[in-house]
Amino acid sequence: MLALMILGHVFYNLGSGGSVLGVRTTITDAQLLSATNKEREKQGLAELRLSSRLTQAATLKAQDMLEKQYWAHESPAGVTPWHWVQQTGYTYDYAGENLAKNFHTADSTVTAWMASPEHQANVLGAQYNDVGFAVVDGLLDNQETTLVVALYGHEASQAAVPVAVAANNAPVGTPLAPIARLGVAIQSLSPVAVGSMMLLIFVAMVAVAAHLYRRQLPKKLQQSWYRHHGLIKASGLISLCIVVLVLYGGGQI
Repeated sequence: MLALMILGHVFYNLGSGGSVLGVRTTITDAQLLSATNKEREKQGLAELRLSSRLTQAATLKAQDMLEKQYWAHESPAGVTPWHWVQQTGYTYDYAGENLAKNFHTADSTVTAWMASPEHQANVLGAQYNDVGFAVVDGLLDNQETTLVVALYGHEASQAAVPVAVAANNAPVGTPLAPIARLGVAIQSLSPVAVGSMMLLIFVAMVAVAAHLYRRQLPKKLQQSWYRHHGLIKASGLISLCIVVLVLYGGGQI
């Protein structure tokens, strides 16, 4: 009964704000910038600045993907990401783009990018000093989707001749390794889901302990204790934790 109550609470949380089922997130530009700069700081790199023009360009790109129903660096009509950068008047020496969809936190988004060498190259690009982010919800292929677009750039000085944009090698649809997906899932958990999982793990531990020491229980309880009762409960609760992690582990880059 307790497990059912906890399960209901977890899935109620999954279906409300910051959810898996509703594909609603609370990701912000500030959170994405903070998570990105934490990774850069680990490598001794300078922090990126949030550029309003790159943010505008990222928003235009995200809106175009929803309007034209595609998810790629280049649109079906051949429009590249740099078109949107140029539309905002941002002149650059270098530029790059990362995409993500259906992640539920900024940390899990950046973690997924860091797990892919091509995406990581943009996050840690020493040639960049500016970045812009867009987080846009909408329908893609008739499914509620959260798109994240990151545009990285190094603004050219007025005296410099703009250099052709650096090739963007971050592929769309990169599969994540199981360990990386687990890390993304853990970082996507809300505080309530984390608390619920901790309760489930505690109940599973109690069930295992009760099974191991069942012979020391009072005789009346021993008589009503089936041979594998505790282990079945424990395995069921642990399986439930795994299911929750799998639900939170969605998203593609």
